[in-house]
Amino acid sequence: MTTTTVAGHAPATPLQRILNVVRLHFTNPWTTIVLPWMILGIIFVASLAVWWIIFANLPSDADRADAADGLQYSGGINYIFVYMMVVAIQAISITFPFAQGYGVTRRDYYLGSSLAFVLLAAMYSIGLTILSLIEELTHGWGFGGQMFTPVYFGDNWMQRLFVFFVTFLFFFFVGAAIATVWVRWKATGVTAFFIVLGVILIGAAALLTFTSSWAVIGNFFAGAGLLGSFAWSLVLTAIAAITGFFVLRRATPRAA
Repeated sequence: MTTTTVAGHAPATPLQRILNVVRLHFTNPWTTIVLPWMILGIIFVASLAVWWIIFANLPSDADRADAADGLQYSGGINYIFVYMMVVAIQAISITFPFAQGYGVTRRDYYLGSSLAFVLLAAMYSIGLTILSLIEELTHGWGFGGQMFTPVYFGDNWMQRLFVFFVTFLFFFFVGAAIATVWVRWKATGVTAFFIVLGVILIGAAALLTFTSSWAVIGNFFAGAGLLGSFAWSLVLTAIAAITGFFVLRRATPRAA
């Protein structure tokens, strides 16, 4: 969709152009919707099998209670957050050259992509929250399992909805930022990005270690609480989103 008048029709409004980009990202729902839920379903079935094996071989209720306590720290759904970063990387790197070929401005493209990521984050967050409610009502699917209700996602559905949503946003926009680096500087830029990121992380860890500041960081997040700690991720999400926008402004589709 171009910004010019075609065959006597009025030019598309900014909102229409942004929504066109959103539709572009949902043209092939396989990678953005179908495959993630399919993989999550496979992980869920495998988890059920593991829970059944565990509880079928525990002789007493006390042993089962101990096992159920350990399942509070399940990481079965954590894959889906990282996968959304991959989805964002693929979405930007594949659709940006296509959108540019149709005359979509970089601004409209990035706003449309951001809106698509927010919608996906909302959809996945609501879906996971519903599954967490079912998990609670069925007492862990009859086994005391906690795939969707680990302790670090909150104590009730409202907390979990918030935690899921901000976590998805974080991975979507970090992935988008990485993708914009790829679009502009290709493999060289991505390699340099991860080298710089590694240096920053190691430097920060060294600084905290040599200044004995790890306890301060721990106390800060303990004071912020679960929701406050996850809310701070929105700062990093905003930085990634803004960085991605300014990198993409000068990006030109080209061969690797």
